[in-house]
Parts: sequence; C-alpha cells; structure tokens
Amino acid sequence: MPDNKPKLLLHICCVGCGVYVSQLLKQDYEVRLFFYNPNIWPEEEYKKRLTEAEKIAGEFNLELVKSEYEHDKWLKAVSGHESDPERGERCIICYNFRLTAAAVMAKKLNCDYLTTTLTTSPHKNALAINKIGEQAAVKYGLKFLNQDFKKQDGFKKSSALSRELGLYRQNYCGCEFSRRAI
Repeated sequence: MPDNKPKLLLHICCVGCGVYVSQLLKQDYEVRLFFYNPNIWPEEEYKKRLTEAEKIAGEFNLELVKSEYEHDKWLKAVSGHESDPERGERCIICYNFRLTAAAVMAKKLNCDYLTTTLTTSPHKNALAINKIGEQAAVKYGLKFLNQDFKKQDGFKKSSALSRELGLYRQNYCGCEFSRRAI
C-alpha cells in the first residue's frame, strides 16, 4: 500500500540536528533532507558536515539532496554585515538566503512542506527563522512546518543521539564570522 504521508523537505544545517529532527518528522511525513549551507567556512568544514549528512542519509534510508558550495555568493549576500553580532542582521540574511533556496528546491521536488533544523540550536532565533521560512514557503506555494525543535528537550535529544551515533558536532554555527565568537 503506498505511503500517503505529505512530502516534506527538511533543510539541515548540520547532521547532529538533522538526525534527530528527521527521525521525529518521519512519523508524519515523507522526509527528504536538503543540505544547502554556503555559509559554512572553511570548505573543509563544509565537506566534513556534508559527509556526515551523507552517512546519516544512508543509515536511515533518507534521500539527501545536495546543493553546490556557493560561499562567494553567500559572502556577497552578507556583505556589510561582517561585524554584526551573532543573532544579528547577518544571521537574518543568512536564514533568508538558505530558506529561500530550500523553498525553491522543495517546489522543484513537488514537496508539500518545508522546514529547517536551524531552530534546534539554543543559539538561534526560532521566531525569526520560522517567520522567514513561512514567507519563503508562501512565495513558492508551500506550507511551512513552524517548529521550534529545541523545545521539549530537542537540543538535548539531538546531542545525545549524535553522541550515541558517534557523529561530528561542530563548535560554531558555520561562517567565518560566527567562528570568531568561539
């Protein structure tokens, strides 16, 4: 019998959050992972996170959609905001940049829903992320799954599952500007 679950594209910022959230969402949705993170620097870090995403996609039988590493394009988008504090305007631009790309991909893949693991981190502004995600989804005729995945111990569960599976967990968001904050 075919599975009639709605199709959901899950933008994953890192596999540590992606593995927990994808398992949670698989209960109600047909989940596809989308790795689009041109903010990650250096490129070696990007490749490390992508490799982990590939490993988890294979282990949990999830489709992983990858995009090109477009760091220069991302740098142009945040130009002038290099000195913004974490959770400031640069981060808002970054969320918008990545979630717009995710909405475009979700539309291309005929998904019904879009959401992101960005709200798993206690260091991210879930209200801003969800607002941006909703706007991107509406623009492309999708529904946005408005969630704050750090709620109900989501961040703790994500961290525990990552440790259990021996996954790499980074100590900074991804861009060179967030890295200087560590």
